Amino acid sequence: MRSHIALLRLLAAALIAVGGEYFKLYNVSYDHRAIIIDGHPRMLISRGIHYPRATPQMWPDLISKSKEGGAESADVIQTYIFWSVHELVKEMYYFKGRYDLVKFVKLVGSNRIYLHLRIGPYVCAEWNFGSHPIPIFFGSSIF
Repeated sequence: MRSHIALLRLLAAALIAVGGEYFKLYNVSYDHRAIIIDGHPRMLISRGIHYPRATPQMWPDLISKSKEGGAESADVIQTYIFWSVHELVKEMYYFKGRYDLVKFVKLVGSNRIYLHLRIGPYVCAEWNFGSHPIPIFFGSSIF
């Protein structure tokens, strides 16, 4: 679990570094009927994009199609953090190519879409061990 906290700190530091160009702070609350963003009730429509399942060259088109989907256009892109691809060796992190989570998050933000980042560590049964990092189960290195 400590390695997950370290990974989140790395991600937060990278996102803070981009500053206000991509991100804005919002006052978010809720009542019995709706989520409230900056004092306005909102119904958010989310679409999922799993960044490791596409190449970075595909991301702009996928985000654009999600945003411009007609009557059901997305306000939110949701994605998991796929721990098993970011931490192949305990406390050593990998964020290149299709695993460049920071690049993906910046791209979503630059399109003025909210991001629902599902930090896990469990992703789904389709990924080995639910995308828990291998070191959790087998020690300090991949077998």
